[in-house]
Amino acid sequence: MVMTDPVSDMLTRVRNGIMAGHRNVAMPSSTLKAAIAKILKDEGYVDEFTVTPEPGNRSKLTLTLRVGSSGAPILSGLEKISRPGKRVYATRSSIPVVLGGLGTAIISTSKGIMSGEEAQKRRLGGEVLCRVW
Repeated sequence: MVMTDPVSDMLTRVRNGIMAGHRNVAMPSSTLKAAIAKILKDEGYVDEFTVTPEPGNRSKLTLTLRVGSSGAPILSGLEKISRPGKRVYATRSSIPVVLGGLGTAIISTSKGIMSGEEAQKRRLGGEVLCRVW
């Protein structure tokens, strides 16, 4: 089976893991998914992520979700913005603000994958991959 949108698959796996009450979420790894996981870690949504090699030239990405004092995950929502059939781009001045600054937009720029805030600091625009809060 060929996966046409690996970012949507990643977000769906994390969303399902949150709803099922899992602390760890595992998925097939890629460079793009690892870059998104690094942003989620830097923004404080996940405690850690690991990429482990598997047999057959594959690797597995495991996210450890951060939970609050009540035991509920800090990450409460993920939404894919740009899709294979409809790419969404933003200039540096039109990068979306998520929940009045409480969430994070993840942008694919010419300098790599970064948060919307980082892209604005670097004065870069790009493809808006997703929003997390």
